[in-house]
Amino acid sequence: MAELDDILQRLAPTLGRPAGVPEPLDGGITNRNFRATLGGSEYVIRLPGKDTELLGIVREAERRANDAAAGLGIAPAVAAALEECLVTRFVTCRPLAQGEIAAAAEEIALALRSFHESPTHLPASFSVPRLLADYAMIVERRGGRAPDGYAELVAVAARIAVAIAGADLRPCHNDLLPGNLIRAQGDGRMMIVDWEYAGMGDPRFDLGNLSVNNHFDHADDERLLSAYYGESPTDNRRAALVLMRVMSDAREAAWGVVQAEISELDFDFEGYAREHMERLHAAAEQPDFEECLATAAG
Repeated sequence: MAELDDILQRLAPTLGRPAGVPEPLDGGITNRNFRATLGGSEYVIRLPGKDTELLGIVREAERRANDAAAGLGIAPAVAAALEECLVTRFVTCRPLAQGEIAAAAEEIALALRSFHESPTHLPASFSVPRLLADYAMIVERRGGRAPDGYAELVAVAARIAVAIAGADLRPCHNDLLPGNLIRAQGDGRMMIVDWEYAGMGDPRFDLGNLSVNNHFDHADDERLLSAYYGESPTDNRRAALVLMRVMSDAREAAWGVVQAEISELDFDFEGYAREHMERLHAAAEQPDFEECLATAAG
């Protein structure tokens, strides 16, 4: 709280005097987030967790991505940025149920496409195979060891990367968990929050990441692809989406492994890693996985 009080005082000349006690916001599994009032307006203050730079997060990329997305009307506005925190406007909203996110597949697809097609350039790149190697190295340097199945996870991600190679790198969100999608009260807009993993990457990862993390079924995926590309999905695009769902689980599993080593937050990171690793292995064993690799490559 002493750290937060100091931040509030430093924000006061720009945003106004603080009032009341900042309220912790639930749901974050990387950072600590607080709702605070300054100058009569409400803001969200994000304090990075311990060693989050090891996760591949570049804070300047987060700020630029959030600012660009806000300009597109798909994210809360950035109000201030200090070296140790990002401050955005608080948006009154409510959590979205799983079915609500799937029902909004077309709306989210168009929001993502607007960001992917924007001229935004981010000072960070996003590559799952590279992250997997980096995360394993961090765990090893801290005296730990990657769990059983990690080598297979790396091998699956490498095969997918070869099959889908060649996409133009575009600004991407890369972390479309249910808690990062909100429906604003008032105008009812779907908005995307938490841009800290933003970087230049393959836009198709955002589609697969959204689909698998929000339990889209085949019909939801068809609507997602149709809206994003503006036409009926091709077999190549369907295959790429299936593969990016698997790639997303590779990233989430590896992220859980490294967070179990470095994070001080009270969260079952080992269980998180195990859940995503099991889902990846199950998907890679499906009969259509090899077919998707061939179709996407073709």
